[in-house]
Amino acid sequence: TAVFAGGCFWGVQGVFQHVKGVSKAVSGYTGGSKENAVYEVVGTGSTGHAESVEITYDPSQVTYGQLLQVYFSVAHNPTQLNYQGPDHGTQYRSTIFAGNDEQKKVAESYIAQLDKAKVFSQPIVTTLETGKTFYPAEDYHQDFLTLNPTYPYIVYNDLPKVANLKTLF
Repeated sequence: TAVFAGGCFWGVQGVFQHVKGVSKAVSGYTGGSKENAVYEVVGTGSTGHAESVEITYDPSQVTYGQLLQVYFSVAHNPTQLNYQGPDHGTQYRSTIFAGNDEQKKVAESYIAQLDKAKVFSQPIVTTLETGKTFYPAEDYHQDFLTLNPTYPYIVYNDLPKVANLKTLF
C-alpha cells in the first residue's frame, strides 16, 4: 500500500480511484493517534494528523514511482505549505507516509529529481514521514467524489483533477 496526504482527501481518493492498477483507495487520517482520528477533531489542526489516502495497488500494473508521478502532477500542488485550494491547516499538508525503506528511498529520489529539473516554479514543500499508522475516516467521507459528483466543492476543486489524470495518463 501507499499513503499520501495532499489536501482534502476527497479529491486525492477520487484521483487514485481512477488509476489503472489501483484496487482500493481509502480516505483517512495519518500522523496522529487513534484517539483523535475523528474528522471534527482533525479539523482543528491540532492532532498531528493529515487527511490522507491509503492506496492498495498491484505493482505488476502500476509502480510506486508511477503513483508518485500521479500524486505530484495531478492529485495536489506540492508547493503549497499546509494548504490546498480553499483548505488551510496542517491537516491539509503535503506528505508522503512511506510504509518501508524502499518507499522512502523512491520518494526521496523522486523529489530530488523534480527539484533538480525545476519542474515547479516554487520549492516543493512535501514532507516524508515514516512509522505512522493510517486510520480510515468515517464512512460518509469514503468515495465522496464518486457519490457526490455535483457537490460544489467537488465540481470546482476535484473533478478537474480527475480530468487532468485522464488527459495526462
